[in-house]
Amino acid sequence: MLKDILFLFCLSLLFTKNVYSQNIEVFSFTEEELKTLKVKKIKKLTEYQIGSNANGNFLRAKAEGQASGLGKEIKINLDKTPFINITWKVENNLNGINERSKKGHDFAARVFVVKKTGITALSNRAINYVFSSNEDIGENWRSPYTKNSIDYVLSTTKINDNEWITVKSNVKNDFKNLHNLDVNEIDGVAILTDTDNSKMKAVSYYQNIYFSSE
Repeated sequence: MLKDILFLFCLSLLFTKNVYSQNIEVFSFTEEELKTLKVKKIKKLTEYQIGSNANGNFLRAKAEGQASGLGKEIKINLDKTPFINITWKVENNLNGINERSKKGHDFAARVFVVKKTGITALSNRAINYVFSSNEDIGENWRSPYTKNSIDYVLSTTKINDNEWITVKSNVKNDFKNLHNLDVNEIDGVAILTDTDNSKMKAVSYYQNIYFSSE
């Protein structure tokens, strides 16, 4: 009897650990999913295409004076899975622009995480994780277009140009540090490759975007 109870207890601990450490996939990058994603057009449509390699499906983005994003409403419990993981690559970067300015506020690759904090979209808070072409990893600043969005550099082509790299960040901590907000849950994730300000050409790839416990 005691042996059975101990076995069930150990099994429950193992199960709890597995659930807690489960990864939450955001995008599957399939043709079917691509049709269901919300498109946010800013200026002409960025070209998004599905591809695959040895590590699975990916999304290829190409922008040349274009700016449109792909988004998904998804609830992520940041108390259980606070870490966003992104695998991406920039094939054609935007070297030489001032990404902190309105005229240069373009990124070859970026992933937004959004928290609804009001009844309108303008009241939402966002962290814009970027693959910068000019800034250093760890640099951050408020978007020149809205104080409610923070640009935060996770990768830079100054180090990883035209090569795949995987990055990770604690979104719960980032909202506290960058927005001074205690956030337990986010409401959406979006991808955006844009060059509407610089009129340059950017080509990038996104793969394996998910949330994890560690």
